[in-house]
Amino acid sequence: MRHSLEGRRPHRTTLIGRTLAVDYGLKRTGLAVCDALGIAAHPLEAVVSYSLKETVDAIANLVAEREVQRVVVGMPYMPDGREGEQAKSVYVFIDALRQKLPEKVELGHQDERHTTKEAKSLLRGSGLRGKKHKAKLDSVAAVVILREWLETQA
Repeated sequence: MRHSLEGRRPHRTTLIGRTLAVDYGLKRTGLAVCDALGIAAHPLEAVVSYSLKETVDAIANLVAEREVQRVVVGMPYMPDGREGEQAKSVYVFIDALRQKLPEKVELGHQDERHTTKEAKSLLRGSGLRGKKHKAKLDSVAAVVILREWLETQA
């Protein structure tokens, strides 16, 4: 099967609204956005910050700039489906983001199990290595989260 960094869904004909996917991390937060039809998911530059406030502010600004109607945050479930320790920090992040976003912006989450593995597979074929590879990994993982969320909307 051939992979690309863009998730394509050519059969969608209804507007679902511009959606932003977030792969939250304590140091680097990957981001991806899709068009209003949900046809293509594109990686954006990751937010690199150790500050929850800075990360939330950067995402809130991006939501306003890109007129995002929905934010989907990757939820790090354990392989057996239970919530692990990382889920606690994601819930703190979601609560902080909910307080910062306008009420009209929907906020939800998507299972992110195996997204990093798939993102690494996608990047392997891109030719990126070292720091460039690491810098893109979280946003490509956000593309995978977004594609999987879009699949649930079909």
